[in-house]
Amino acid sequence: MRFKATFGWKADGVSAVAISESRRDAAQGGVVALLASLIGLAWIVCAWAELSGAAVQFHHHALYESGRPVALSALMLLLAWQVMTAAMMLPSSLAFISAYAAASGRAPRFPLTLTLFLSAYFLTWTGFALAAFAGDMGLHHLVAAWPWLTAHANLIPAATLGLAAIYQLTPLKDACLNACRNPGLFLVRHYKRGPWNGLQLGFRHAAFCLGCCWALMLVMFAAGVAHLSWMGVLALIMLVEKATARGYRIVVPVGAGLAVLATLALVAPRLIPGL
Repeated sequence: MRFKATFGWKADGVSAVAISESRRDAAQGGVVALLASLIGLAWIVCAWAELSGAAVQFHHHALYESGRPVALSALMLLLAWQVMTAAMMLPSSLAFISAYAAASGRAPRFPLTLTLFLSAYFLTWTGFALAAFAGDMGLHHLVAAWPWLTAHANLIPAATLGLAAIYQLTPLKDACLNACRNPGLFLVRHYKRGPWNGLQLGFRHAAFCLGCCWALMLVMFAAGVAHLSWMGVLALIMLVEKATARGYRIVVPVGAGLAVLATLALVAPRLIPGL
């Protein structure tokens, strides 16, 4: 009787574990499929926008010169930025979100938790876009009021590229990359169940993601919204840096490449497409 009871308990336990793992795998696979579809759709929209010429209307220069209210221009930029975030940032965060789905897929209210997590992620990048937009507007007002800077406007993209080059070599960038490259360790330290904790974790992960990539994303303001060449190169760099075990190997070469581009932006800006 004891043996049968023990055997029966083990069988039930194995069955429960199998069902639990099956649900976890289903949740993880569903999340990955959903995000992969979202990433693919975002790239399709960006490709259509550039090939059709619609992307020009969302470039910051066009938004300033359109005569639209500032609030409407900011809204248009933010809409475009959401698509760019999905296309460029989500691929590099896919491993982390997949691990998060595996950890929380069996928790109650998982769909709401995941929604809040992703909302926090996109809200963080939206805040960055608003700050960059405000700073860019300030620069345009400065250029308009300062004739010397108007005559040397290529200093602005050169400074943007130079800033991105310098930031590649900072300890802050390195620390943020280490956090993003180790999603399991990050979750062990910070994971808690529940929608509210999902929101908090989304903001926390997005902060490290922002710390990795804000300078590279700032280059998109110089290159123009939905510029496919720049988007593709920068998205690939961020993916390799953040999501691969040996991504640290390209950090310094990328910084050197950005420094070369910054120099070209000063002496021969026409050689750099999109600037």
